[in-house]
Amino acid sequence: MSRFAAPIAEQIWDMKYRFKDADGSARDVTVEDTWRRIARDLAQVEDTPDVWEDTFFEALEDFKFLPAGRITAGAGTARRVTLFNCFVMGTVPDSMGGIFDMLKEAALTMQQGGGIGYDFSTIRPKGADVLGVSADASGPLSFMDVWDAMCRTIMSAGSRRGAMMATMRCDHPDVEDFIAAKSDSARLRMFNMSVLITDPFMDAVKADQSWDLQFGGKVYRTVQARDLWNRIMKATYEFAEPGVIFIDRINAANNLSYCETIAATNPCGEQPLPPYGACLLGSINMARMVADPFDKAAHLDVDALNKLVATAVRMMDNVVDVSQFPLEAQQKEAKAKRRIGLGVTGLADALLMVG
Repeated sequence: MSRFAAPIAEQIWDMKYRFKDADGSARDVTVEDTWRRIARDLAQVEDTPDVWEDTFFEALEDFKFLPAGRITAGAGTARRVTLFNCFVMGTVPDSMGGIFDMLKEAALTMQQGGGIGYDFSTIRPKGADVLGVSADASGPLSFMDVWDAMCRTIMSAGSRRGAMMATMRCDHPDVEDFIAAKSDSARLRMFNMSVLITDPFMDAVKADQSWDLQFGGKVYRTVQARDLWNRIMKATYEFAEPGVIFIDRINAANNLSYCETIAATNPCGEQPLPPYGACLLGSINMARMVADPFDKAAHLDVDALNKLVATAVRMMDNVVDVSQFPLEAQQKEAKAKRRIGLGVTGLADALLMVG
């Protein structure tokens, strides 16, 4: 039986990823059972499932390949949960009905365990006219408070709280309120927040020019670009929020830019996605790829690495077909583009092992 490297690792497996019945009795007796459950589930879409189940188990064994939390917790459990960690939701319409339709979609996604990102730049600013009801708009931040309350109410699948990302363009009239929002320690606790920074804004910052805050073709206010940039930096220093997303750079570098426009990321910011975009994640454990660790002959086993990466990519691609999706639009988007994010973990350990 594989040993956990530390008691805390076993504790986290038991709390977050071990398959248990509703009464708390463990279906996964050992971590091998967890690996077998994942391998069997992801092999079911293969022509020869038995062969691939063993191949997938071998990749998981001894923590060589670590699928992300949603896969580890949900695969093979027959629960109505998604195996995707990251979602960006659809574009929020600038209407009361549309906004609350989007809130419902967010709640359904979170219930199945997905973290979500939203661009709130599409909602008209505070004080703007609401035609037909002779009222002023309450603005995107007030609706973010509603999202925040929803997220606190709906616990994500398993032992895990919901997570959200909110973005707002650097030229939105409410961007200054957005930047300052986290200075209130009780507000928007379920959100990470980032300002969408454009190339023209950075040009204006460098040239110390003025910057128009506008919505729907109407300029609401003009500020100094450098003042706005400094305000973001000060808030980030003091409250760790907001972050910045260089959105024009992301769209220019996106190899799918011909068929999608990105305006938000998943909650942790590592995965920029289009509306209804979804991504599943996994990591190669580099510490397990070192042959003869701490020895003079210590080296990275490149053949083993190549083989493991190929298997991991195949497993993650199968997740696209095996997973549940909270919304049909998410399923269509995932199956059309089959996005996966394969990264590395244990790099520092691997470097130590090879000296």
